[in-house]
Amino acid sequence: MTAGNDFDPGLAQPELFSALLTPHRSLNRTGFLVLMGFISVVGFAAGLAFLLMGAWPVMGFFGLDVLAIYWAFRVNFLRGRASEDISVTPSELRVRRVSHRGHVIEWVLNPLWVQLDQKTHAEFGIEKLYLVSKGRRVSIASFLGPDEKASFAKALLAALQAARRGPTYNPLS
Repeated sequence: MTAGNDFDPGLAQPELFSALLTPHRSLNRTGFLVLMGFISVVGFAAGLAFLLMGAWPVMGFFGLDVLAIYWAFRVNFLRGRASEDISVTPSELRVRRVSHRGHVIEWVLNPLWVQLDQKTHAEFGIEKLYLVSKGRRVSIASFLGPDEKASFAKALLAALQAARRGPTYNPLS
């Protein structure tokens, strides 16, 4: 037996499916700076008008409003750092979830035993997607909307079916 015939478990397997899911953020950094500049100018102008009318405490409340809006956007952007990486090879399905704080949770499942469970609503479509294997239930794709979840589920099911069929032999490659 030659070294080329040995089984190497470290040998990379073909990736049947790979997806990196992140929360959607419609406002980029430039848009955020423009929006905060606009809110600050409007808040300052309105506060100045009240200051000139003699209601000086109102100016402080407009400053608090600007600060509260900035804080809310800051929390929103920090939450946008979360991600979910899902990959399928013929021998494993790997789900790697990174929270917005950087905490990593990883599940490795056998694609032969995994079933994709969907919780659907008649009016809205797919609400939740779960991977079910050996009594464990892992929620996936929570960042996506109903239509995106349907497309994602279809692609993931196709990859799971390809993993169940097993590797195909192609003498030309």
